[in-house]
Amino acid sequence: MNHIPVKQLLADPDIYIGSEVDVKGWVRTRRGNKNVAFIALNDGSSIKNIQIVVDFAKIPEDSLKDVTTGASLHVKGMAVASQGKGQAIEVQADEIEVYGTASVADYPLQKKGHSLEFLREIANLRPRTNTFGAVLRIRHTLAYAIHKFFNDRGFYYFHTPLITASDAEGAGAQFQVTTLPLEDLPRTEDGKVDYDQDFFGKMACLTVSGQLEGELGATALGCIYTFGPTFRAENSNTPRHLSEFWMIEPEMAFYEIEDNMDLAEEFVKYCISYALEHNREDIEFLAEHFDKDLIDRLNFVVENDFVRLPYTEGIKILEESGKKFEFPVYWGVDLASEHERYLVEQHFKKPVILTDYPKEIKAFYMKLNDDGKTVRAMDVLFPKIGEIIGGSQREENYDKLKGRMQELGLQGMDWYLDTRKYGTVPHSGFGLGFERLILFVTGMQNIRDVIPFPRYPNNCEF
Repeated sequence: MNHIPVKQLLADPDIYIGSEVDVKGWVRTRRGNKNVAFIALNDGSSIKNIQIVVDFAKIPEDSLKDVTTGASLHVKGMAVASQGKGQAIEVQADEIEVYGTASVADYPLQKKGHSLEFLREIANLRPRTNTFGAVLRIRHTLAYAIHKFFNDRGFYYFHTPLITASDAEGAGAQFQVTTLPLEDLPRTEDGKVDYDQDFFGKMACLTVSGQLEGELGATALGCIYTFGPTFRAENSNTPRHLSEFWMIEPEMAFYEIEDNMDLAEEFVKYCISYALEHNREDIEFLAEHFDKDLIDRLNFVVENDFVRLPYTEGIKILEESGKKFEFPVYWGVDLASEHERYLVEQHFKKPVILTDYPKEIKAFYMKLNDDGKTVRAMDVLFPKIGEIIGGSQREENYDKLKGRMQELGLQGMDWYLDTRKYGTVPHSGFGLGFERLILFVTGMQNIRDVIPFPRYPNNCEF
């Protein structure tokens, strides 16, 4: 690399002041007078720009006609201490090369405010804005933190299939994968689609979760985690749902529910702390422009021990709160976000891990408690979001798991039952939607704004 990233220049100005430097990037703004021009240059490495000072006695003004917002430049010059406020260093240009122009007439990111709705329509360009540059840098940091957290604790990164014949827990409508000609589907004698002629010889879909396959890895390697894309074909047009999103799903042999809760709390605190340390300027920018309470809320999660509360006690608190909820509260209901947020934000004023849910509202693989009515589930509840993590101790007893699967009519999963048939052990795991975590850390309001190219009903652009 023959240039210095803007982030590096701004971080260590004393190293570079008084020396010749090369900088490259895109023009954010240009201003000036008849003697001098000031160009704000950004290369994506920082929320901040480096100021380029162009003296017209050295570089004629008419040679800058293509230096407009959005143009890309290569600048050579002397790094000097800045005379203006807000930056310690600037570059006095000796040479400017325009790599690419951006017509003022049609470049959509001119210097003015743009709505997030408009920016979704130009997702190919929105990473160049301050807002999405900040979000995407934070996304990178959190992804790195996730791998670092698990690697440092002896977990193995385990790759589960994206194409599967399993529906995991019945977690949602699936996208089908097929090579059959849709305009002339082969049929069996009874009129059903003949999947014997399909590529895999059976019906296949995009995965909704890597959990079940992850359990296979955990019962061989001890502790594993998956981190990859998952897909839900639900017609959900909400600020909290995507059709394609990323999931982190650790699975741990020999972990019981308490160990699972300990890990989940440590994990989310680590990720948030890591982002606060490594993306402070980006988070401060988002707090200033989108969510004034963001940093306080992040510190709130990091600094507080999570309350651990049985579902039955949570229902009692909600029933006795005197608060009028949109959705009614009763034992056996699957709690809505408003219920979860009441417990976190108003009652305890701390993050909450809700445990021991009724078995009817939880997945078949969760371990049954001795009462025969509840399972060893755990949901981590956060302010503003509600549930951010869902997990459980898994049922390790072969007969109990098989019986539960028969109750629900689940078939063709002998491969999964084998882990309970051969050397079964207590084991646990949880799932975290990556975009939900980014939503929380950035303070953004819509999940479509924390992934580069969102997929949702009637949208598959770019």
